[in-house]
Amino acid sequence: MEIRRVDERAGWGATEDDGWEWDEARRVCLRFAYRYARNPSEAEDIAQDALLRAWRRRSTLRNAGARKQWLASIVRNEAFRQFARTRPDPVATLEAEHGADDERVVATAERADLHAAISRLDERDRQLVRLRYDEDLTQTAIAHRLGIPEGTVKVRLHRVRAKLRRAIGSL
Repeated sequence: MEIRRVDERAGWGATEDDGWEWDEARRVCLRFAYRYARNPSEAEDIAQDALLRAWRRRSTLRNAGARKQWLASIVRNEAFRQFARTRPDPVATLEAEHGADDERVVATAERADLHAAISRLDERDRQLVRLRYDEDLTQTAIAHRLGIPEGTVKVRLHRVRAKLRRAIGSL
C-alpha cells in the first residue's frame, strides 16, 4: 500500500520536493501561537487557522529563507482575528441560566406566601378572591352572583387586597 500526502491526493499540486515540511510548519505555528493565546486550546485553534492560511497562500512566499518569519506574521494575524471575533461569554450565559432558576424559586415562594395569606382570610373574603381571580369574573358579575350591590363588592375587594398586602408584607 502506497501512502501519499493528503495534499497530493486532493490534487492541490504539493509534492514532496515543494520545499515545505508541513509537520515542522505546524510546530512553528504552534510555538508562535502560544505567545498570543491564553490557554493551550486557544493556541491550537490559532495555529491550525494559521497553518491552513499558510498552506493556501504558500505560493505568495517570496523568500524561502524567511519562511519562519512569514509563518510568524500569519500566526500573529490569525491571533488578532481570533481575538476580534465576538464570542459569547460563558460566565454571563451561566449567570443568566442560574438567574432564571432563582427567579422561579422566588416566584414559587411568593405564590406560597400568597396562598398562605389567602388561607388565613375568612370564608366570605376567600369567596370574593376566588370569584374575582380564579373565575375571572368582573365586579358586576360577582355582585349578580352573590346578590349584593356592586359598590359592596368593590369595597370588600379593596379591603381584601389590603389585608393580603399586609399579610404578605409581614412574612
